[in-house]
Amino acid sequence: MIKKLLPIALPLIALVGGAMAGDMLRPAPPEGDPPHAEAKPSEDPTAETYFTFPSQFFVPLVRRGTMNDIMVLTLTLRTGAESVEAVEKKEHSLRDALLRQLMIHANTGGFDGNYTVDRNLAQLRDDLLKAARGVTDLPIDAVLIEDIARQQG
Repeated sequence: MIKKLLPIALPLIALVGGAMAGDMLRPAPPEGDPPHAEAKPSEDPTAETYFTFPSQFFVPLVRRGTMNDIMVLTLTLRTGAESVEAVEKKEHSLRDALLRQLMIHANTGGFDGNYTVDRNLAQLRDDLLKAARGVTDLPIDAVLIEDIARQQG
């Protein structure tokens, strides 16, 4: 009878032993966090929240009437939690204003040479923030450049 139970009991014992070993080897939770705590969204309306445009910005780089390259950017706006829904409703106006400013930046040589130098990116962020604030009275605190790349056209 034991010979008949052994093929069933052995895998069951191995399963239970493996589960116990895995539980004992699990890293300890960080201090202050209860075990198995889930992240909850902030209920503080003044908390910083971000709105990322759902599609990238494409800026043609035209020199002497010929499009040479394209700048591709992913932009995000930092705002308060209470304003995210309103920012989403103004997405098209904001996108238009930001793209217009990106075109101005491109046409004045802002993407020529080493465009990733900190002072150049700081100036671009500042100009984009002014453009965003110019089309809405919503509290937009910053424009973040998530991605920036130059593609050959």
